[in-house]
Amino acid sequence: MSTPKTTMSGPVNLTTPLQEPNAVSSCQECLGITLIRTNARSVGDYSKVSDANVVLLTHLREDHGVQ
Repeated sequence: MSTPKTTMSGPVNLTTPLQEPNAVSSCQECLGITLIRTNARSVGDYSKVSDANVVLLTHLREDHGVQ
């Protein structure tokens, strides 16, 4: 009977984290999303921070044409 492999082979290569998206200053929806992100960060809820970044990126792409 052989021992099952429990480790990865080769190194793990990590990339630099992406910068957070910036709100369009004249857009209330952008500002609302960044407020949610700021509040989440202030209480240490980094999962919610990440979720807010995804929502903001989607909003920027769909409503403002930002790539």
